Amino acid sequence: MQFYYGSQMPLRILDEAEFWKQQEEEHTVVIRELVTGLEKVYVDALNTWEKALGETHQRIVRFIESVIRSNYTISPSLEKDVLDLVAFCLQQSEDFIELCQQIKNQSSAVSGNPTAKVVLDHIIRESEYFIGIAQTILYQKGQM
Repeated sequence: MQFYYGSQMPLRILDEAEFWKQQEEEHTVVIRELVTGLEKVYVDALNTWEKALGETHQRIVRFIESVIRSNYTISPSLEKDVLDLVAFCLQQSEDFIELCQQIKNQSSAVSGNPTAKVVLDHIIRESEYFIGIAQTILYQKGQM
């Protein structure tokens, strides 16, 4: 992400969060579809995560609409709410990574599926990328 967006930075931040939450939501489906015989506990967890990530995605979209409707005039209150949402998204990504690592390391179905391991590593790296973006934003704004 580039950091020269000036007054449109809150919208750019939300744009990144919106993209990555959608990716994580889709990744829950990829894992379920890729890993034949995935244990029920993980299937159920991924279904729960899909719903939660979808809700976060929709929440971000609502914030994007608010920023656009405000004609890009970002009040301190809206900026704080955006930063709080970014912090929530960061934590959510960390928790999602934890589930992916658990599936990779503890699932019998994954243990015999080298492709699933590679895909899970890729999914983890993508979520870590978003975490790096979110941390940078939050550090710059003194939120971390």
